[in-house]
Amino acid sequence: MSQGLKRIHHLELVVGNAKQAAYFYHRAFGFDHIAYSGPETGNSKRVSYVLRQGDIWFMITTPLRHDDPLTSWLSLHGDGVRDISFEVDDAAAVHAEAVAGGARSHDAPFTWSDDTGAVQKASINAYGEVLHSFIQRDGFGGFLPGFEIREIKGRNTGLTCVDHVVGNVEDRQMDRWVRFYGDTLGLERFVSYDDKDISTEYTALRSTVVASPDRVIKFPINEPADGLKPSQIQEYIDANLTAGVQHIALKTDDILASIAALRENGVEFLPVPEGYYDTVWDRVGDIAEDRERIKDLRILVDKDEKGYLLQLFTRPLQDRPTLFIEIIQRAGCESFGKGNFKALFETIEQEQAKRGNL
Repeated sequence: MSQGLKRIHHLELVVGNAKQAAYFYHRAFGFDHIAYSGPETGNSKRVSYVLRQGDIWFMITTPLRHDDPLTSWLSLHGDGVRDISFEVDDAAAVHAEAVAGGARSHDAPFTWSDDTGAVQKASINAYGEVLHSFIQRDGFGGFLPGFEIREIKGRNTGLTCVDHVVGNVEDRQMDRWVRFYGDTLGLERFVSYDDKDISTEYTALRSTVVASPDRVIKFPINEPADGLKPSQIQEYIDANLTAGVQHIALKTDDILASIAALRENGVEFLPVPEGYYDTVWDRVGDIAEDRERIKDLRILVDKDEKGYLLQLFTRPLQDRPTLFIEIIQRAGCESFGKGNFKALFETIEQEQAKRGNL
């Protein structure tokens, strides 16, 4: 089944202070301010800032009223991703097929309009309190109705598109959500990793990636596995109080330049374990990028049968140990850094221990 999902239209982040969060993503990650909705534009209930870099669109929203459901959402989960929105050709048809496949409707199809035009929109519930909205643009020229243009250029850091979005779900719920995405949105099982692939001395997890046939949309889904101590997935679920989006992977064509710029802007990345570069080249082999520069910037490297990738992960971007960002460059490689799992998770365990959660 193919649902006609064209691309990720935008990711909506619900935060406690949208003005400050938008400033952070603008200054630290180099996003352009594109549009705004709030009391000045006739929206008395919420403010939203729209940020863009390449084909990455973030909509950063804060509720203004105590009785807004988003206020309760924030109290429960803290800052995080509420909506992974897709552009589609027929929102009503995609919504109907998703509901027929077992999805629970959040918003029935409706017309969203202003003086500049209209779009069709609908949405369904996914894991935790995450939504998937379907946006049928029909040639609409702006971001979405109700937003006014407010352009402020950022210092571009070379980020081009969303490579994948990772969800953390509760123990023994991964297979359920893999089936959900197949039944409702036509996303097929792409690759799986079990607790033999992703484990350390103390913790483990399982992961399955679902993807659209053209691989434009890729969703890894993680669940905790039994270990001597609570895994990073369980720590996330305890902090978020339910399943949710763990991280957003943003693609770049020049990770050396991107990481250098992001570090200069103050973005904090997870440290790479000592000794990592003593063995990584034996595993990966030759690459086009300068090895010493990769080591200086503390970038992770991996390969599969089709090529190699370079990646690095930020620390959590808010006080709760929940949402973070991955920066990734692919050179033919279609996998997700399996060779780096052990090094990455040992580092995360060190961070967990500092927080008293290991």
